[in-house]
Amino acid sequence: MKSHEILEHLSDVNPEAILWDGFDDAVVGIGQRCGMSPVAIYDRGKCIEVLMRDLASHEDAEEYFSYNVDGCYAGEHTPIIGVFSLEGEIT
Repeated sequence: MKSHEILEHLSDVNPEAILWDGFDDAVVGIGQRCGMSPVAIYDRGKCIEVLMRDLASHEDAEEYFSYNVDGCYAGEHTPIIGVFSLEGEIT
């Protein structure tokens, strides 16, 4: 399934799901926390790649993501961040 197909399906099953602006290419699936509505799953490594398109370095992208996205919790509709390779390992 492609990102736009995932996002289209998610909008049908949970129109309140929070999506991060500019990170559509990093959506890899739909997940659900126990007893909560379905939410987007973002690939952390792909999020860093998206940021590196605009930022000069991997280090700057990591710093931006860690500060502005990774620690954000906006309630039960907040996306899940997945780590799918050791290169994007959680620190």
